[in-house]
Amino acid sequence: MIVRFRSLLTQWTAVVPVVAVVLLAFTWGRDLPGAIVALVTLVLAGAVLAAVHHAEVIAHRVGEPFGSLVLAIAVTIIEVALIVTLMVDGGPKSSTLARDTVFAAVMITCNGIVGLCLLVASLRHGLAVFNAEGTGAALATVATLATLSLVFPTFTTSKPGPEFSTTQLTFAALASLVLYGLFVTTQTVRHRDYFLPITRLGEVIDVDEHANAPSARAAGISLGLLTLALVGVVGLAKGVSPTIESGVEAAGMPQSVVGVIIALLVLLPETIAAVRSARRDRVQTSLNLALGSAMASIGLTIPAVALASVWLSGPLVLGLSSTHMVLLALTVVVSSLTVVPGRATPLQGGVHLVVFAAYLELAVTP
Repeated sequence: MIVRFRSLLTQWTAVVPVVAVVLLAFTWGRDLPGAIVALVTLVLAGAVLAAVHHAEVIAHRVGEPFGSLVLAIAVTIIEVALIVTLMVDGGPKSSTLARDTVFAAVMITCNGIVGLCLLVASLRHGLAVFNAEGTGAALATVATLATLSLVFPTFTTSKPGPEFSTTQLTFAALASLVLYGLFVTTQTVRHRDYFLPITRLGEVIDVDEHANAPSARAAGISLGLLTLALVGVVGLAKGVSPTIESGVEAAGMPQSVVGVIIALLVLLPETIAAVRSARRDRVQTSLNLALGSAMASIGLTIPAVALASVWLSGPLVLGLSSTHMVLLALTVVVSSLTVVPGRATPLQGGVHLVVFAAYLELAVTP
């Protein structure tokens, strides 16, 4: 019975990504009636679950921290492609799209996903235990990238408004690529053990004791289906965005809320995968996913929009408002205090979730 259920699950997770891409092809660029929006939403949810399944297959095959890195980079590359496409086609109204999306990703990952995983792990296992060296390095990189790319433009004077000059934007793009590349090298080559899950006694867990790793062929198939699922998630999320925009406008909320909702949808596969790892007491894997996604979002988006700015006719606004800078500073301080001990209680998880709730509240009522 169990074998049959697993077989059905595998077939289901193989079919849904293909259905999602086919549905995306038929609905892309069209105004969708209510019934089709409901269908798209249903397939979107299935694609999210399928993406999580295939990401876990790949992670089991390649091991940590490579597995979490695959999901983080795959999601971010597709997200960046979506941002650049919208910016090129959106005109002046899309001038803040990159900033809003990147900042939403940082707040969702560093507060929402981290807080939820710490809370789940600490409630289930008493304490959430992780490697402070690796997590601290990831947090330092995220804080540096966010400050260079999102805070400095507010204070530079070469151009009016919270914008970079061409030289400054080029530097920010190159710095983002260098820092991200250096972090990935540190995570996967020089100090890989810093990013592996640890036991309560601080011993590194370098193998999965519960199941045999899938074959290379199975992992390759899952990689292809993961890509299809993520394309479907991002594309279908864009397809339902006009309906979301109408609902947001009818509710009297600012349009920036649309970006937050889309970011939540796009990051849902990573959220589910991170929480599952936390439930298994693999908190380091959860933090690799969360902070790795924040880092990839900045490190890949800023160079991409810098290149796309050659074709953009309108301004490229990257500087955060004063309210958002305070939230970013609070996030860095709280995260630092969480990371230093290498273990967390439900209190730390709750603090992160309250900061995330404050971000959502201020997004709805600025």
